[in-house]
Amino acid sequence: MKDAKQMISVRIVESDRKAVQALAVRLFVRESDIYRFAINHLFSRLDCLLSSSYAGSDLLLALVEIRNELHHTLGLKKNTLEKIINTGNNQPEKYVAMSDIELLLMPPHLLKQKLITLYALPKDKNNIDLWLKEYFSAKYNLVTPKD
Repeated sequence: MKDAKQMISVRIVESDRKAVQALAVRLFVRESDIYRFAINHLFSRLDCLLSSSYAGSDLLLALVEIRNELHHTLGLKKNTLEKIINTGNNQPEKYVAMSDIELLLMPPHLLKQKLITLYALPKDKNNIDLWLKEYFSAKYNLVTPKD
């Protein structure tokens, strides 16, 4: 019974519930299938957070992917985010400075201004997340996955 399913309760706003219902109808599946899909999709996007072998700068590119949700949906503050990123990191070269962690929580217009002072203009200056990934990749010697 290792894979026994558990019932949970989730509080969501009515508009999200209606959206789930609409997706379920459109895809000819149950609402519970949509919730499981959403959870599995989240796990696949954030698989590095599930592994304790990832720490420090290893987490930056994945966190850029959910940058908007970090503050608005999850309500994370910079000190909490710093703990998430740097706790368990035993390699000094992977330590992420607080000034870079703050970039993850900045609104787009402020982030764009900050990146202009820190990093050269990218090919696509309108894609702020790509620009932030380029900055982190250059600073921390990260390999950017091919999109």
